[in-house]
Amino acid sequence: MARATARHILVASEAKCNELKAAIEAGADFAQVAKDNSTCPSGRNGGDLGSFGPGQMVKEFDTVVFSAPLNVVQGPVKTQFGYHLLEVTSRQD
Repeated sequence: MARATARHILVASEAKCNELKAAIEAGADFAQVAKDNSTCPSGRNGGDLGSFGPGQMVKEFDTVVFSAPLNVVQGPVKTQFGYHLLEVTSRQD
């Protein structure tokens, strides 16, 4: 069974999501940006979501997490919770 580990940052607006993505791409630390900005409780842990399998996260997450290249920030990804930046840190297919 496929498994992945990922981290994310959740914010309320697409504009804020794009702003944070630009900061990370310019060299800001993903974990610190998550701690400072994410509205998800995982933000306290640098956005770390731990290990999970297909179907354990919302559909939009699954689509990205089980197809995106590793260690590349993806997003904005819109879900019912808001806008996410996602980074897949490992995956076993």
